[in-house]
Amino acid sequence: MESLLVLAPVAVPAVAACLYAVLGWNRVTAWLGTLSAAVLLACAVALSTASATAGSTVGSTAGSAALSTAGTREALGGLLFSDALSAFMLIVIGVVALLAMAASPAYLAAELAAGHTGPRAMRRYGVLTQAFIAAMALAVLASGLGLLWVAIEATTIVTAFLVGHRRTRAATEAAWKYVVICSVGIALALLGIVMVHYAGTHAGVTSLDWAPLAEGASRLDPGVMRVAVMLLVLGFGTKAGLAPMHAWLPDAHSQAPAPVSALMSGVLLSVAFYAVLRVKVIADVALGAGFVRTLLVIVALASLTAAALLLLGQRDYKRLLAYSSIEHMGLLALGAAIGTSLALVAVLLHILGHGLGKSVLFLAAGRLHQTYGSSLIGAVRGLASKAPLLAGTFALGLLALLGMPPFSLFASELGLARAGFAAGLGWPVAAALVLMLVIVAAVTRHTRHMLLGDGPDGGPGGVVTLPRSLAVPLVAGLAACAVLGVTLGPLHSLLQAAAVIAGATP
Repeated sequence: MESLLVLAPVAVPAVAACLYAVLGWNRVTAWLGTLSAAVLLACAVALSTASATAGSTVGSTAGSAALSTAGTREALGGLLFSDALSAFMLIVIGVVALLAMAASPAYLAAELAAGHTGPRAMRRYGVLTQAFIAAMALAVLASGLGLLWVAIEATTIVTAFLVGHRRTRAATEAAWKYVVICSVGIALALLGIVMVHYAGTHAGVTSLDWAPLAEGASRLDPGVMRVAVMLLVLGFGTKAGLAPMHAWLPDAHSQAPAPVSALMSGVLLSVAFYAVLRVKVIADVALGAGFVRTLLVIVALASLTAAALLLLGQRDYKRLLAYSSIEHMGLLALGAAIGTSLALVAVLLHILGHGLGKSVLFLAAGRLHQTYGSSLIGAVRGLASKAPLLAGTFALGLLALLGMPPFSLFASELGLARAGFAAGLGWPVAAALVLMLVIVAAVTRHTRHMLLGDGPDGGPGGVVTLPRSLAVPLVAGLAACAVLGVTLGPLHSLLQAAAVIAGATP
């Protein structure tokens, strides 16, 4: 039974993809993706409950080594495994996938009515989205570095076709740019894995699984590991949208279908950053905490700077949302660099809050694009009067994204700031706060006229209503983000256990 819980998050979306391939996309099968995501989320909750309970039983004094085996579940002869960290990431995947798949029927129905898609493309959409979700689940359940790399490479292949779903010139160009840049990044990560294997072989560590690598990390050659870790952080950081390999992100996220953009920005980036967290645990033992801390601080500030500068002159609201993802990935890198328990709990909470908020915004942006026929900021005016519910969810999503209370991103960013000053990293935190203020000013300046300005001549006539299948995910995502900003509830013990596995220091 336990092995089935570990296997199901990969197997269920894979089966759903096969069913879409056979049955196509119709009024009945349209909800198959939602059902698949719900099952994945249920398995994630069951796994996280066991992991959190085992973590609290071990206790905070037992250390990460003891906790790494407590609450662990395996499947397929040890190829897949689940601990508190991977179970938490499964929850993020399940929640974002549930929102995106629930909104997909309404999105594709509008695309079909506008002549932008057809039955074959919709069938392909169903197959590829489920394969995408299965690949992300495989990445966080992989028991070692090798299988993790394979799973993340699989997401690149699958999502490339989804980015080019509309088959316009812009979509095709974005897909190729995505493939080229991410392939370079993933190749760098592969080279880093080869070097880790080389260092491990000479140190008597013959496996790339997390447990043997963690146990033998102190024996790995520091010179080889420095280069390996730099390659791994740069490689996986490319998929996470971290500078300097972030150029693919705005094109891909702005051209992909809205539910796919929600999946890519809301969870794929975080799955790639999960790989960085796993690498950091091994690198801290092999090289000491200082090397990876310096590397991540540089990457974090570079990402925040790039996001701030690019947002200042942005004219496209979908690209604006994509650039904001670079900012939030930079904050995750800064939190990982701090490395204390408070910082890593804040990082994990930020991953979930960003997934919820960004999913809502991309789904709302997709409806905006279908309504106005343009993704230009200047084309959307007076949204509050034309589409009150859409304007309200979009505005609240922006407030969540900018870290305003009561949303969870406010709590996580406050936790990151407190942890950074307490850990002696006051200057990077202060620099990050200044850049965040620039980003808040830029986003506010760009979006206030969209919500409150005078309606354009080419805007929709009458009040725009939202389909119930879209309105429910938008409201539910915002409500969940707000609740997490007030209380963690049962997630508290899971976040603490996951932070210890991620290498939290006192």
